[in-house]
This record gives sequence, C-alpha cells and structure tokens, in this order.
Amino acid sequence: MATEINGIDDLESRVGSHLGFSEWHNVSQEQVNTFADATGDHQWIHIDVERAKAGPFGGPIAHGYLTLSLAPMLVAEIMTVGGVAMGVNYGANKLRFMSPVPVGSNVRAGAEVVSVDRFEGGAQYALKLTFEIDGTEKPACVAEVIYRVYA
Repeated sequence: MATEINGIDDLESRVGSHLGFSEWHNVSQEQVNTFADATGDHQWIHIDVERAKAGPFGGPIAHGYLTLSLAPMLVAEIMTVGGVAMGVNYGANKLRFMSPVPVGSNVRAGAEVVSVDRFEGGAQYALKLTFEIDGTEKPACVAEVIYRVYA
C-alpha cells in the first residue's frame, strides 16, 4: 500500500524518511525489446538472446535507462502526493547503474525523501531511489530524482 502524503507540509515532514518499497516486477525480454525499439538502442547485450548468452553477463540484460524508466510506476506504488494540483518529473542529481539486470529478473524500488525546497506556487523534492534485483545484494541502480509539485 502506497504511503499517502497530504500536501507539501507533510512532504517536508518526511525529509530523511524511507517511505517503503514497491512490489516486485519482472523484466521480460519483450519489455527490453520494446524499449530498444522506442529508444533505438539495439545493442546485442539487450536484444540478441543467443549472442548475449556467450557475452559477459551470461544472457541478455535490461538497458540501464529501462530500469530507471520504471521509476514512475514503482514510485506510484511507494507513495502518492495529495493536496497538490499536479506534479512533474524535473530531473536527476545523481544516477548510477551499479549492477546489470538480467532479463527475467524481478526488480523493485525503495524510496527515501532527501529534500524539499519550496518555491512560489509549489515545491521541488528529491527522492533517493534504490532499484533492487531479487536475490542480489548489490542494487541495480541508485538515483536521486527530482520532482516538482504545484499547489
């Protein structure tokens, strides 16, 4: 169940807090192929299953940016921000792809509120997202992402 945040004051009160984890989601070869088509990144380590089996990862892996692109879905499972008119993605301060995500793996994200900075008409907040691979100790990706919400 997603943590419900009621407005900017509530969001500010959660700086430094871990909000929880999303559900686990399977990363399929079909999803990887669709992402490759959408982005034009058809590198063999992602889409050529047979060649990738002989490659450095023992099989195809998800694109790093595919893992990051799961953030909107996974964050929505972790938290909702009510009491605002709308929210938008604003960018990222830090981003590292630390471990490959083998196709067929399950991934989830955890979120921590890093900062909240008010501006006229809303606030900008940063979340530290840690993307985990089921059964693997090292995270797939750690990103400090920035969102803006408008009152």
